[in-house]
Amino acid sequence: MHVAVIGGGASGVFFAICLKELDSFADVTIFEASNKLLSKVELSGGGRCNCTNTFENVKRLSDVYPRGANMMKSLFKQFSPKDTAAWFENHGVKLKKQNDGRVFPLSQDSHTVINCFLSLLKRYNVKTEYSHRVTSIEELHGFDCVIVSVGGYPNTELNNSLANLGHGVIKPLPSLFAFELGADALRNLSGISVNGAELLIPATKFRAKGDLLLTHWGISGPLCLKLSSYAAPYLSEKSYKSPLIINWTGKNYNQCEEMLKDCFDSNQQKLISNINPFALPNSLWRYIIEKSLKERAKNKISSLNLKDVNRLLNNLCSDEYNIVGKAPNKDEFVTCGGLSLQSLDRETLESKFVSNLYFTGEALDIDGITGGFNLQAAWTTAFVAARSVYKKYLG
Repeated sequence: MHVAVIGGGASGVFFAICLKELDSFADVTIFEASNKLLSKVELSGGGRCNCTNTFENVKRLSDVYPRGANMMKSLFKQFSPKDTAAWFENHGVKLKKQNDGRVFPLSQDSHTVINCFLSLLKRYNVKTEYSHRVTSIEELHGFDCVIVSVGGYPNTELNNSLANLGHGVIKPLPSLFAFELGADALRNLSGISVNGAELLIPATKFRAKGDLLLTHWGISGPLCLKLSSYAAPYLSEKSYKSPLIINWTGKNYNQCEEMLKDCFDSNQQKLISNINPFALPNSLWRYIIEKSLKERAKNKISSLNLKDVNRLLNNLCSDEYNIVGKAPNKDEFVTCGGLSLQSLDRETLESKFVSNLYFTGEALDIDGITGGFNLQAAWTTAFVAARSVYKKYLG
């Protein structure tokens, strides 16, 4: 049997390996548009490859998969995060689990995963056609089975080809990106990290908590990437311009008010700048009190009136900014959108419209927040598709 894989990313390569391990006689060719396989895997986790997550801290899959949570819940019954960890360990890639649930190679080097995959591709005689951009399914008419695993920014010709065959294709959009803010003031705080902050977009349900990084152009870090994932389609519709609220403390207003009151009551004769009840970075605390109190920020706590305290509370819990665009960096190498899940069999990942056509990874309208969830989706969908092909044609 001759199998074509469109895309040499995580899911495409993993599909090829899984299929060959199920049946060594399958003839598999990967068509990769660039001159290199697994480029995103190399960048994942800052070069350490955040290859999965334990999911121990996940209460609902919809919290980590803004799109495709129900599908992933079903597919995990066939290949779960525990199965992924076992697969890597069985193939010589030792793993290290972090307290936050993220899982990395023990080596802390993405090349450990890449070298494992490349070695297996070579062992199983999987062929790779580099610099070969497939623009339509019809190009691969000589193959018995085709797997679409290409992700990232859209291959417009291929998407049009799929749409012409009856598939629903949701326009791919950037996800996991940082925000450029219109406020100059935060530029002086570049490099500061704030743990346990909260971001929310007013008049929407989009909000998230986590760790925030201030940059010279705006904000980044896990918290920002998480919110961008939740709100990716909404922000695209708004041309990446929207109000944004930062809760620097991550606590609700009443909690902040109580903590601030207790601290102020017991430190009346101290300078406001010398106390820091929320353990914020000192330069950020000074920025907030100067923004709230102006020249009175140099006074003692005893000099504050009720209006002063209320302004300070508002800026701690509801500091207002404006998103003016996606930040000019390379964080956004994940997209949402892709093939509509209604266009395929949810158990096998085979197209409902074209027999012998399967979809995996980022080609699907499934995407997760940062933390290893996107690569887990790649491994799971690739394995499911490989087993489906094996059962249908080779088993």
